[in-house]
Amino acid sequence: MLQGKLPAGLLKQLLDQIPIDDPDVIVGPRLGEDAAVLDIGDRYLIAKSDPITFTAHRIGWYALQINANDVATMGARPRWFLGTLLLPPACTEETVTEIFQDLNAACQSLGVTLIGGHTEVTDGVERPILAGTLLGEVAKDRLVANSNARPGDVVILTKGVAIEGTAILAQDARDQLAAQGVTPAAIARAQTFLDDPGISVAPAAEALCRAVHPRALHDPTEGGLATALLELAAGASCGLSIDLETVPLLPETVEICEALELDPLGLLASGALLAVVAPEDVVAAMKALRDDGIEAAAIGRLTPEDQGVRMHLHGAWHDVPVFPRDELARFFEEGLD
Repeated sequence: MLQGKLPAGLLKQLLDQIPIDDPDVIVGPRLGEDAAVLDIGDRYLIAKSDPITFTAHRIGWYALQINANDVATMGARPRWFLGTLLLPPACTEETVTEIFQDLNAACQSLGVTLIGGHTEVTDGVERPILAGTLLGEVAKDRLVANSNARPGDVVILTKGVAIEGTAILAQDARDQLAAQGVTPAAIARAQTFLDDPGISVAPAAEALCRAVHPRALHDPTEGGLATALLELAAGASCGLSIDLETVPLLPETVEICEALELDPLGLLASGALLAVVAPEDVVAAMKALRDDGIEAAAIGRLTPEDQGVRMHLHGAWHDVPVFPRDELARFFEEGLD
């Protein structure tokens, strides 16, 4: 199978076979939802698990950010983290120490407590891999679930695409980029994208949840914006009409993707947040983001499910492309033609 997420059709088939008989499971495994939701009495507990596999650079920090993003998209506050760290035999104590320091600093920056996990040296991995589980909590009347979205709702995208993929390429493929004529200044700027504009969507989610009650929030990751749109539509049981010309693309992303012959719509996109709000909430939502210094654009609307997931470009409608694997994985497997 190709690296990356399981094909959406196969994943949905597998998830649909899982019986959920526990009434305390409010949101279980479902295509298009970012985390599980459990009823623990006076509030909901949010649970999310995600590994860091695309890079070995700053994986402690990465693991916190990626898992916190998915908890935040449920309208929740991230609280408690457990990590499973798998290390190759060649790994040094210095590397392990750096990972733990990185993880501790990331937890402190997000107000998260590291409560446990597991560490293991194994010949089953070639580089350090950190799989994290993050727990959060939210008041019952403030839960955000994508199944609440409906046709006519407006889709907002924050920051732009594809922040994370651009940063990794600038770090790990800088020699190829230089050989293709990308300037050292552009590469250097892109290498800072993990921190500025950053891959955390928690501030944007918090700003939106203070101002309005979003109908849905979704965090584009593997497979880029295109895959996230398809997941959002599946979770909402709706179609989508997206104006591609309104989607913000950072100039460094455009330059790097052109140099490496990659499609930014399918490139690892953590850092952007897809928010669905009622039409009457658009002004308040955009103001909340703007007041917090977060750039955003309204890029489309939800439609009836039978209209599919479409994008408008150069005067014509097209189906949103399906990426069998993330463009980042494709590049590191295949390289340039």
